[in-house]
Amino acid sequence: MSDLGRLVAGRYLLVERVGSGGMGTVWRAEDRLLGRHVAVKKLHIPPHLHDDEVRTLHERTRREARSAARIAHPNVIVVHDVVDDEGLPCIVMEYIPSATLSDVLKQRGALPPEEAARIGLAMAAALRAAHDAGVLHRDVKPANVLLGDGGRIVLTDFGIAMESGTSSLTKPGELIGSIRYLSPERLRDAEPGPASDLWALGATLYQAVEGQHPFARDTPIETAYAIATDPYEPLRNAGDLAPVIEGLLVKEPGQRMDVHEVERRLVDVTATRTARLDPPTRPERTEAAPSPPARKGSGNRRRTVVRSIVAVALAAAVAGGGALWWLKGPGDEPSSHASGSGASASPSPSPSATLPPPVPDGYQLQKAGSGFSVPVPDGWTRKTLDGGEVAFIDPSGLVGLRVNAIEFAGTDPLRHWRETEEEQTARDNPGYERVRMAETTFRGRPAGYWEFTFDGRARQYRAAELAFSSTDGTQYVVYLSAPNAQWHTYRKVFDTAANGVRVSETG
Repeated sequence: MSDLGRLVAGRYLLVERVGSGGMGTVWRAEDRLLGRHVAVKKLHIPPHLHDDEVRTLHERTRREARSAARIAHPNVIVVHDVVDDEGLPCIVMEYIPSATLSDVLKQRGALPPEEAARIGLAMAAALRAAHDAGVLHRDVKPANVLLGDGGRIVLTDFGIAMESGTSSLTKPGELIGSIRYLSPERLRDAEPGPASDLWALGATLYQAVEGQHPFARDTPIETAYAIATDPYEPLRNAGDLAPVIEGLLVKEPGQRMDVHEVERRLVDVTATRTARLDPPTRPERTEAAPSPPARKGSGNRRRTVVRSIVAVALAAAVAGGGALWWLKGPGDEPSSHASGSGASASPSPSPSATLPPPVPDGYQLQKAGSGFSVPVPDGWTRKTLDGGEVAFIDPSGLVGLRVNAIEFAGTDPLRHWRETEEEQTARDNPGYERVRMAETTFRGRPAGYWEFTFDGRARQYRAAELAFSSTDGTQYVVYLSAPNAQWHTYRKVFDTAANGVRVSETG
């Protein structure tokens, strides 16, 4: 018997079925008391379920309502009420005339990067609000993103959301959620966290611009295995959105881009078209920027080499980069993504992974010190700075690659960065903001990776730095700074230089 025309809880008249899934149906209904349209989600109970499984479904429905109700944000569905209908809980929500992102992708195909970025920005804002309220969504996917007729974008269906301080409703070994959007750590049976929702956001944005899922395989098992171990197909249509997707689809949650960085970058992407209409018209003065840590002498004395970089006048646009293959040791899995930087693809774990790749076309190997060389783009100008640091400046004078070798500097750059360097960097560079600072390895040796942004005179800058140690205690540093608006273009220079370092420890 159809529910059409039924009155639920003596108040909500079901007038149109607008969606249906395995566990529930969503109706457009008329609120007879307040004279408005609402959405009513009715639970389905499969007949084969045991009583404890039915109770679990009831509790999930109530938690969905509680979870969504805790979040007051324009990009999160508003829950009005939870009512009982013939012994089953129903959620009463705001009604938004809309299509799901999933339906739009099926009808239109892949979206332009700017449109996908606008959708992603709303999703990221919704997830930030949810996480701030102590709620994990756990089922972010295109089918749960509503694109309203009036332009509003809403994240819905908190049916398997989990609130902090509540017990899980899953059994040991049970995976809840859509397999294609489960993060690698959830597949490893690790406790989900905010980073898990952000992985799903990355997979959703990938699908939005490429028209296919990044890890689509023929069976769920193959899909799960690909998510956990395989790189995805390189991005071809993402444009300025590529660095965001790459930063989200990093397999290790601790290295994944956080929601604040996602929002900031997506704001930049949506402004890219406007920014490109305002090219620089004159040389800019130099700005002070931080150097790699420099620790010299038998007393492990530390000093900081102050370097200059050139700033230019263009509004912020997309920033770049996820983890490089060298963020994994040679015994680890390959990186989770193919870098959009133009650097070499992730090698298979083998002894050869400790060797640098061939110098690519358009680059030449430049000596940066005794027994230390890096690939540098053709046409860049070499300069030797105080302290022996070598800089290579691009022809426009806007981008700087700096390399240095510091004898007896120790093996822990991360500690020095945290104790000394970051404090000075924040003091000397207005607008300093850490993007990522992580302990890692480089060809089996201890290493550190540091990425941050700061304000130049007329625009924002971004810098990335790799520091690693040789067996004799010499520390090698590769650093690149570039206007944030062109970071996705120049990030490949950093990747190529870092991946292509040649070190002869005998000098």
